[in-house]
This record gives sequence, structure tokens and C-alpha cells, in this order.
Amino acid sequence: MTVKLHPLASAYPTPYELGNQNQTTSWAQCIPFYSALATAFPQILQFVQIGVSDNGIPMHAGMVSSDGVFDRASIKRAGRPVFFNNNGIHPGEPEGIDACMALVRDFCVEPERLARLGQTLFLFIPVYNVDGCLNRQNTSRVNQEGPEQFGFRANGRNLDMNRDFIKCDSLAAQVFNQFFSDWDPDVMVDTHTSNGADYSYTMTLIQTQADKLGDGLGPFLRDTMLPEIFRQMAQRGWPTCPYVNPVELTPDDGIEDFLEVPRFSTGYAALHHTIGFMPETHMLKPYADRYASMRTLVEVVLDFTVSNALQILGLRAAAKQAAIHKTHWPVQWKADHSQPSHFRFKGYKAVYSPSKLGNYTRLSYDRSEPWEKDIAYYDHFVEDVVIQTPKAYLIPQAWREVIARLQWNQVALQTLAEDQLMQVQSYRFTAVGSRDHAYEGHMFHDTLDIVRQTETIQARAGDVLVYLNQENARYAVETLEPQGHDSFFRWGFFNSVLEKKEAYSDYVFEDSALEMLNEEPGLMEKFELWKQQHPELLGNQDAVLGFIFANGKRHHEPEWMRYPVFSVLTLP
Repeated sequence: MTVKLHPLASAYPTPYELGNQNQTTSWAQCIPFYSALATAFPQILQFVQIGVSDNGIPMHAGMVSSDGVFDRASIKRAGRPVFFNNNGIHPGEPEGIDACMALVRDFCVEPERLARLGQTLFLFIPVYNVDGCLNRQNTSRVNQEGPEQFGFRANGRNLDMNRDFIKCDSLAAQVFNQFFSDWDPDVMVDTHTSNGADYSYTMTLIQTQADKLGDGLGPFLRDTMLPEIFRQMAQRGWPTCPYVNPVELTPDDGIEDFLEVPRFSTGYAALHHTIGFMPETHMLKPYADRYASMRTLVEVVLDFTVSNALQILGLRAAAKQAAIHKTHWPVQWKADHSQPSHFRFKGYKAVYSPSKLGNYTRLSYDRSEPWEKDIAYYDHFVEDVVIQTPKAYLIPQAWREVIARLQWNQVALQTLAEDQLMQVQSYRFTAVGSRDHAYEGHMFHDTLDIVRQTETIQARAGDVLVYLNQENARYAVETLEPQGHDSFFRWGFFNSVLEKKEAYSDYVFEDSALEMLNEEPGLMEKFELWKQQHPELLGNQDAVLGFIFANGKRHHEPEWMRYPVFSVLTLP
């Protein structure tokens, strides 16, 4: 069964439309499709290569304009809104890839649809994870119904691209950071398919968490934009609910907004004051329904953006201005369970029965027993860790990987022209707890304890100052403050400072340690307290000498356990 097309669209059918509504396009079909459209409709569609993946596969982006203007500088100078649709970050979740092809084609062949864009530019990446799109099979999505063949979640380095927006291990993420920052979109929709509980909805929605987005944008998203999106989706036949993130085992006990920290696309978008959406169709629904609901969701958010463009542009401008003058920045958030909202949810009865595989009880859902009721919806978050905004950060030039990521995100930097002394606040780590297994290629630091101290340091010519009276301050703060959810420190960019470089020979240091205890103020008291707390270690020479070596001043290494990015207290 083929899809019925607009008469003008029949010359450019998509693989989905030609098939049985259970097929998705391949990369080899997708790129020529857009290239042909761009050749046939050069005043409507521009389609270009923006980079290459880790496997050397070209990455593309497209722009749809109602008046033939594609120049980025001209569009930004005119204050025109930019709507961005990202697809194929997880190519095993391909509804957005197929829906975007059809939508762009329809812009090209339907003048009325194109005219409705007005001044808004429709910006899209057809397939972000091109490596994964080429890795096609039908088995990697364990619980998903269709399509018949699809791509793989990870890229050529086996990285999940929706965990890479800050660390940028992949070439694709490096390209994306620069592409996103150059275009600075006002609204983004990044298309996905969900795993999780069973329920009646085909479409669920993650949005940039409103409290975390802050300023005027957050209330606008929560009180105006989201209600209209849900209303329009229901009116068009696809009732939608918030992403089903149960606080307990099933949705019956309530759901909580997903805290999309900056490793995820919507959290990354928030660093740039962009309203982001991550639609998640339900894995167990037919692919045709998932496709149709995804296209509808993109159209609904696009229509809202076009209709409310001036307000969105004004709120974003205000948020950027507020960033310049912000005296305190939240760098960690947590859900507030003291003020739940409620959502009218349509679910299925949860059934618990003995497993046939082991001695435990398994969960299943009985679709023959649907239910509908109000459930708790925890959609408010509160600041958990807040820092006072320094005048600037000082980054020694040795940390070039960090400096490069700031540059990709258009954070304004100033390079010191000469050596100078600076009074700064520094962080020292007293404890760092990491996961016991690799996470996306890193030993992620889940926990850390720090102490702050004021000191004077020697800054070198070539070191970099990051002043925070700038629009892109939020990206700088949330990546450079080590306590940030997805700071560069947590991702291991500064791991070398956690290693002490010099050691001792015990038979020599035994005498030096005794001298240090007798001569260094406070060291004996600290050692006596340690002995009381760890009597079982007194017979361990390495533990005893190691404590004195680490806590004494005689052989102190200034760089050890000191965070090498400094908060500048007095501007040079």
C-alpha cells in the first residue's frame, strides 16, 4: 500500500511513501533525494555539505526559504526566525528522517505551504549520525515494532551521539557545535523514538526543562507554548503526553520531567537560550503511526514558531541580555516533588506475574484493560548548586581542547598579551568519585567535593580570559564550573591534575615524615585524627607514609588536585 500524495509531489516520492509504510530511507537514497530537490527548486531549497563523520561520510544540512534568501548573515541581520529540525541522531529511530524528506518536498511543490513559512527559515539536518545510518539491520532495537530495516544507535566510534554535545569526541559533534552556534536557531525539534512503559499514546514529548531554561523563555514555554502544542496535537488526531519518565516502576504513580542536562540535544540547546523539543514516539506502535505523528509534531511546533516568532525572538534577546548581567548562575538542578502538577493520563493496567525464566516477578501491561486518570506530574525543578558569577575565568593555554570547544560555541575569549600576576579563586578537590565502568568513552566523575581558596597566580602570555559579561556566558559557566551537570571536568578533560606525579622511597621518607610531623604546624593534629579514624591502617606502612606525604607541605605539588581553570576576582 502506497501513500496518497499531492499531485505535484508524485515526481519526488520518498522510499517510505513508495513502500508498505514500514520502510525507511537509507543514507544512499536520502542524500540524492535532497540534491535532486535542490537542483529542481534552487529558490526554495539549498542543500550543502557541512562536514564529515568519523568514518569519513559527508554530513549535510538544508535550508528552506520562502523568498530565496539563504545567506546566514543576511538572515540574522534581518532578525528572521530560524526553526531547526535535527534528524537521525539515532538512526534506529528514523521517523524524523522520513518525515523531514516529505515535508521539505512539500515545501518545494506546494506554494501555499511554502508561503505559510513567511520570514521563518526552515533549517534541517537530514541525517546527523551518518555512520549509524549506514550500519543497517533490523535487530538492534530490541523492543521496537518496525521499520523493516533501520540504522544503528551509535556512530563509527560506537558513541551515542546524544551524549556527545559537550565532550565532542566525535567529528560530527564538533561540526554540530559550530553549525548550531553559527545559525543560533530559535526553536529546535530533534526527533527520536522512546523505550519504556506501555501506554496509549503514540507521541510523547521532552522539552527543554522550563525552570532550567529560565528568564522569560521558561514561563513562555510552560504556560503558552506547551499547552498549545498539546492542544493542536490532540486536534490533529495525535493526543500527546509528556515523556513517560515514571517516578516508580509504572506511570500509575506519576511521572517526572526528564532533566535534559547539556550532553543531550535539548540541554545543549538551553545553553544557547534555544527552546528545544525531543519528540519520542512509542516503540510499540506501528511505524506508520509513528511516522504520521512525528510529521504532525514537527508541523505543529513549526506553525507555532511562525505564528509567535516575534515574541520568541524578543524573549531570546532578553535572555541573552540577562546573561550579560547575571550575578549568580545555577549549575545543578533537581526535581521539586513538593509542588506536582497533574496530567490526565491514558494508560494500561500493570500486571505482575511469575517469570518463566527465573525466580522473580515480571511486569507486563494488559492493553485490554485501559485506564484514564489524573496522575502526578513533577514538572518543576529547583536550583541545587548556585555559584556567584566571577568577573572572568582564566584558562591556561595548555588546555587547548577546552578552549577549542568554547570557540566552537562562539564564547568570546581574550588572549593575554603579556605575563601578569592575577588574584583568583581556585578550587581544590578533596574527593572525586567516578563510575566503575566506562561511560561514552570516559570515566565520568559522578561526585566531587571541593574547597575554595584565594591565591595569586602567574598568568602567561597566551593564556585565555573568558569574560562573563557576554551573551554566551551560560555555555562558559556550565562547562567550566566543575560542579556543573556536564562540566568539562566531569567528562575527564582535566584528569591529569588528579594524579600526583612524584613518589617516595619508604626507607628514606620514614625519617622525613617524622621531621614533617614535628615541624609543620597542624600536620601532627591532622595525623592523630587520621589514626583515630583508621586504626586498622596503622600497620600499613604505605597508608601511614602516604597520608603524611599527601598532607604535608614539604613535598606539596601545587597542581595536584587543583582545578586549573581559575575564577578571576579582579580584572587585569
